[in-house]
Amino acid sequence: QDKHNSAVQNTNPRSEVGKREENQQDRIAQGIKSGQLTAGETAHLEKNQARINHEVGNDRAANGGKLTTQEKQQVNQQQNRQSRQIYRDKHNGRHQ
Repeated sequence: QDKHNSAVQNTNPRSEVGKREENQQDRIAQGIKSGQLTAGETAHLEKNQARINHEVGNDRAANGGKLTTQEKQQVNQQQNRQSRQIYRDKHNGRHQ
């Protein structure tokens, strides 16, 4: 799956939020390639990532392209949860 066709356009890849999103997408893609993620796990992770990206896009649109400090903290917390879920899914012994 091409990560660049997803909601990546909602984030600035040079921003901390954009770098974090790209890293999560890369980790999901690596899990698919290695077979560590099942189709169901991948779909769930992609859906979560798309939701975070959509929220970031909406927040930026509402604030002239920027995220407030509170929004950055919230996105960071969501990405931390997503990161832990990616790790758990990749290491749960289920393979594609």
